[in-house]
Amino acid sequence: MLANLQRGSGHLLRHSLQGGRFWRRQWASTASAKDSQDDSLTIGDVSVRLTKPKHPQLVPQQYVNYAPDGTLQLTQSALHHLRWMLQKDALRQDMFLLGPPGPLRRQLAMQFLELTQREVEYVALSRDTTESDLKQRREIHNREAVYHDQGAVRAALNGRVLVLDGVEHAERNVLPILNNLLENREMHLESGKFLMAPERYDKLLEKHTRQQLDEWGLLRVSEQFRVVALGLPTHKYKGTPLDPPLRSRFQSRNVTSYAYGELFEELHQQAPLVPKEQLKQLLTFALTLQQADSVLQLPDFPLHNLRLAVKMLETNPLLSLHDVISRTYPYQAMLKVDQRKRVEELLKKLEIQLIPSQSIKSITSSSNSTENPGSILLQLDGLKLNVPGGKISAPVATDFVDLPHQRQALASLLQAYAVGDVCLLGEKGVGKLALTKELLRLLQQTSEPMMLYEDMTSRDLVQQRITSPQGDTIWRDSPLVRAAKTGSVAVLNGLHRLHKSTASVLQRLIHDRELQLCDGTTLLSASRYQALIQQGLTADQLTQMGFLPMHESFRIVALAEPPRPGSGQPNWLTPELLSLFLYQELRPLRQSEEQELLTQLCGGALPAGMEPLLELAQLLRTSQDPLLQGLAGTLSTRQLLKLARRLAAYPNSELSDVHEMLQNTFLARFMPALSRSALEQAIHQVGIQARPEKRLKSSKDQIEIKDNSLRIGSTSWPLGSPSQAQLSKVPSTLFYEMPQHVQLLERLLQDYLIGEHLLLVGNQGVGKNKLVDRLLELMQRPREYIQLHRDTTVHSLTLQATLKDGQVSYEDSALVQAVRSGHVLVVDEADKAPVNVTCILRTLVESGEMVLADGRRIVPPGAGGRVPNSIETHPDFRLIVLANRPGFPFLGNDFFAALGDVFSCHAISNPDPDSEIYLLQQYGPKVPIKTLRTLVNAFGELRTLADEGMLNYPYSTREVVSIVKHLERYPDENMSEVVGNVLDFDRYQPEALQQVNQVLAKHGIESYAEEEIQAIRKQKVLQASVKRHSGLGVSGPKFGKLDPKNEPHVGGNTWAGGSGGRDTAGLGGKGGPFRLDKGHKVHQLSDEEKADVPEEIKKAAREMNRKAFEEKLKEIKMSAHDHKVYAQFSEPNRKQVQQLKAVLEAMQTKSKERLWQKYQTHGDLDDTRLVEGITGEKNIYRRRAEANPWADHVQEKPNRLKLVVDVSGSMYRFNGYDGRLDRQLEAVVMVMEAFEGFEKKIVYDVIGHSGEGWEIPFVTAGSPPKNDKERFEAIRMMHAHSQFCWSGDSTVKAAREACSTLGAEQDYDNAIVVVLSDANLSRYGIAPKDLAVALKRGEPKVKGYVIFIGSLEEEADEINASMPAGQSFVCMDLTKLPHILQQIFTSSLL
Repeated sequence: MLANLQRGSGHLLRHSLQGGRFWRRQWASTASAKDSQDDSLTIGDVSVRLTKPKHPQLVPQQYVNYAPDGTLQLTQSALHHLRWMLQKDALRQDMFLLGPPGPLRRQLAMQFLELTQREVEYVALSRDTTESDLKQRREIHNREAVYHDQGAVRAALNGRVLVLDGVEHAERNVLPILNNLLENREMHLESGKFLMAPERYDKLLEKHTRQQLDEWGLLRVSEQFRVVALGLPTHKYKGTPLDPPLRSRFQSRNVTSYAYGELFEELHQQAPLVPKEQLKQLLTFALTLQQADSVLQLPDFPLHNLRLAVKMLETNPLLSLHDVISRTYPYQAMLKVDQRKRVEELLKKLEIQLIPSQSIKSITSSSNSTENPGSILLQLDGLKLNVPGGKISAPVATDFVDLPHQRQALASLLQAYAVGDVCLLGEKGVGKLALTKELLRLLQQTSEPMMLYEDMTSRDLVQQRITSPQGDTIWRDSPLVRAAKTGSVAVLNGLHRLHKSTASVLQRLIHDRELQLCDGTTLLSASRYQALIQQGLTADQLTQMGFLPMHESFRIVALAEPPRPGSGQPNWLTPELLSLFLYQELRPLRQSEEQELLTQLCGGALPAGMEPLLELAQLLRTSQDPLLQGLAGTLSTRQLLKLARRLAAYPNSELSDVHEMLQNTFLARFMPALSRSALEQAIHQVGIQARPEKRLKSSKDQIEIKDNSLRIGSTSWPLGSPSQAQLSKVPSTLFYEMPQHVQLLERLLQDYLIGEHLLLVGNQGVGKNKLVDRLLELMQRPREYIQLHRDTTVHSLTLQATLKDGQVSYEDSALVQAVRSGHVLVVDEADKAPVNVTCILRTLVESGEMVLADGRRIVPPGAGGRVPNSIETHPDFRLIVLANRPGFPFLGNDFFAALGDVFSCHAISNPDPDSEIYLLQQYGPKVPIKTLRTLVNAFGELRTLADEGMLNYPYSTREVVSIVKHLERYPDENMSEVVGNVLDFDRYQPEALQQVNQVLAKHGIESYAEEEIQAIRKQKVLQASVKRHSGLGVSGPKFGKLDPKNEPHVGGNTWAGGSGGRDTAGLGGKGGPFRLDKGHKVHQLSDEEKADVPEEIKKAAREMNRKAFEEKLKEIKMSAHDHKVYAQFSEPNRKQVQQLKAVLEAMQTKSKERLWQKYQTHGDLDDTRLVEGITGEKNIYRRRAEANPWADHVQEKPNRLKLVVDVSGSMYRFNGYDGRLDRQLEAVVMVMEAFEGFEKKIVYDVIGHSGEGWEIPFVTAGSPPKNDKERFEAIRMMHAHSQFCWSGDSTVKAAREACSTLGAEQDYDNAIVVVLSDANLSRYGIAPKDLAVALKRGEPKVKGYVIFIGSLEEEADEINASMPAGQSFVCMDLTKLPHILQQIFTSSLL
């Protein structure tokens, strides 16, 4: 380094930009005298003297570039920053470099240290950083605890520069421990020693000897000690804000991206063969995104990755610029629709064509031993790539199918891999792992797989602390570090799950190819390692100093699911992560591609019945309906392959019904009503019909064991000869072979035989455990069992850590034992454990691989010999997972959504009536069959009500069995008392109890409740309308006379409240000022005659209407008498209100569940920190606590509802006919009452539409009615508006504006619009398709629904047929309106 600086002494550096613009710059200069002590560095007017470092290996290498003549190559922007850093260093001030994500700030700090020849101590901060990581860490050596100084202490004592990278990631209470060191250069250490400022130490040294100071434990802080902190501005980028006392101790510098000209020149130097026009387009696009309006919320473009982009362009000039941009900025996968439009508009403006690169016809690879040993020559048609490869002489064949799309994706991936680390983005089951395996085969590479999960710490990514056989603490490399040392490929599966703070540890590894390990070792890139060798150090010396080279063949391939913008979840693809990888998006296959792939994988012929399944998959993927789009991931290519293999294996089995297979694949019976309806319509659309229900065969002779073979139905299994040890683990259970369960056993056996792992999902008490145990008992298969719970961790799922004789050892869990021995692992209550824990099962199921906490690696059958320290999976190993259904009332974690695609799924429901009666007869042979049938029918109806959302508790067969057991033992017991054993839980829920009692009474079971059933609201008498033409004119609007007898008046212009007349207030007539309903039969004039009114009469009617309306508004002040009226709208829906509140309360309780907080000084012992406990650390506990609000700086956004009610004149006009206005007001009251108290979870407003407007406010968002008076006022306003408004229809405009305005709101990610209308569209010439388009204006963020609550001449049914599935409802029985709203809310918001 000094030699380079001396070579460049006295030079003035000049750079030029071709293309018409030239400029000259004075850069930095170095000067040296004969005495190396006089070496100096000058930047502008600031000079510093350079001193020779004591430990040159600690000085950063090759961060500064040199021209061929030895001059320094630094941009003007960099020089300004470096000059400022020299000033701060001279003033002995600590620095804070602030700026956008990327390596620029860190590289600037390293350039400063390299130029000034300063030694560095680097610490990457994360949420897991503790005090011991900064000050001192205790290790056990020779059974003694020894303190090892960490970065901050080493830097202070040796006069080094401490670089703290990622300050925004550290927990709020961690960095303040450095406050005194920063301010006064003092710090107390855990070893009892004390760091002291050099001035104070030197004064003491004048009076005392150094030996005395050493004995007192005083250590001198060097004058050269400095701190350079690197962080992001937390106002824009999420993170922990700086503690004010900490902030005050730093001098800050905003480090933004360099100027356009500087970046252009740098890119041109790196890739001189790339046309300058392309460089300008690329750079302009990137910088424009950097400066985009903050309203768009576009992630920063990773400017650092432009150097990789131009390398790709230089290597392959045929690459399209759009493809290169997509690799560096995958906007199509990570942005919302409106954001993508803005990006595409920019591309078009810059004349960057949105076209793919030229397709590749063939890809071959071969060893390139002659020209470049150790590399692989890839041939992509005419393009040759030299890529660092592995040493596998005979790569294992993969299941990769060479389809044109797959080949193109592989070619693109290889070109990105040639220049940097890559990340494959794709939905579950699209083939990310298959593509990765083919890449490894072509490169003759080995992989180091690593399953990422949310709770993984930054230390887990690098090294794990363990104990040696002697009891000493040592560090074991993670798969990532092993790959870096050996030149393998680290496959990081599940990047989207990794906490953004943990991922920050990867930044220096990926950007600089340097990594600081926990044991003090530093991994350096091969070039930097060679630079140290050239300075005279040997490889052995560097190894002793803790410096190791990183292999040139090392690469990282990350696998991740794309972000889901608008889903309410934060976008995991943050600007920081964007800068780490080149991204390759893998789209789902098209139908023809999928058909060809399945044909090849199924032996050359597509199984019968697969065509409609392929068509259905494409229909779901290409649908614009958010409900169907959400279902598309369930029918992935992987799941289609499972279905194809089943159809191929059992083509003639009655259990291979395509419709029934789909029901299990989607768990359709457990889906919300709207989603299930949309799915059924899509299934019907592709021609898949449900098979007519057949009476199940008698279970007699359906299960047989003969000649050492098991037969269930028509499916057989050879029993073999299990050992006594194996038989000891075979379960035994009481099982009655009812027909439905026998059929289920056969279906499970079939999937088992074709090698599938099984997932059984169902309500409580339906027999999931009994089915599995009976199957394994019949098959004589040994079982290992694990029951999960909320405290299950990744470590406890795989290994159990124990402490014995001062040494931490690991005992295999049931999972590892089953894998090794070939037993069946039954995982029970899988929905109770966090998804980030159970997700580690994914790689085990889909690829047979898993890395254990003790460093061992589970590998697929046959791979044990190739992988050291591995556990080979036994070919007979199977995994059977049991879980409760997703959603309310179980509210577990959705295991099916996270991992369902890698299992063969089975929905286990309650038995059909015949099977249930058969089962109950076995438990209660003396109980009369009539009693059994009554119980079965009654509880069957209760389950149906639960499925429809009318009841919250899903009654199961388990409860009925308990009742029958009781009746069998005590036959004289009163039935109502026995049923009460099950229903007493509901005694304090009067609404639920009332409904249950109604069902029981219907089936002849006497109600046991003491209270009488509440009277049902009386129905109004139906009214009929007769259209006629009066032939009479109008004279002027008036109220009319009030008939004290309230007799019906038809025609005429005398009486108020008449029908079919003129001039007066009434119904069905013309020329009156407003509508007035007296409860009589309505005689309706034709629309033509109603319209034939002189303009002056219309004007006078409007004026009188407005005056009466204003007077009505003054009256709306609720009094005590109004409660009785309000109760008429509140009481009928009391049950629905309570049900909605129960769901909301359960959801709120789940959202408030406390999280595990690690690194605590008290609580439960953290089994992952046993070694730290041995060394004497205190923070080895964990405890549950409220989530740290600064951990992610992401507040849960509330859901948003906009209820658009119909307050048009026809609502009042036809209220006497079908009660539509009353029912609508009841529904509004239900919404207001149910959401009371949940304002932080759901924000709603209520607006109306009529002939007078489309956004008439009744309830304002954020200000819901607080009491009955305010709620009553809201519905009276609606009633009054409907009575007095002018005729007309604004349904479509109201729907369009509601969806558009809600979509533009930024404070909510999940929103719905519910429009209520009376289906009176044709009268105003409105087409149904216009309404359908209006409801889609806010997608995907806003889901639109319409409910038709009144209809003339079946118009609502005709409109409904033209609307998207699941978005339109016809509610002719208006008592069901609250139930329809409840369905929408539970499906979309809850």
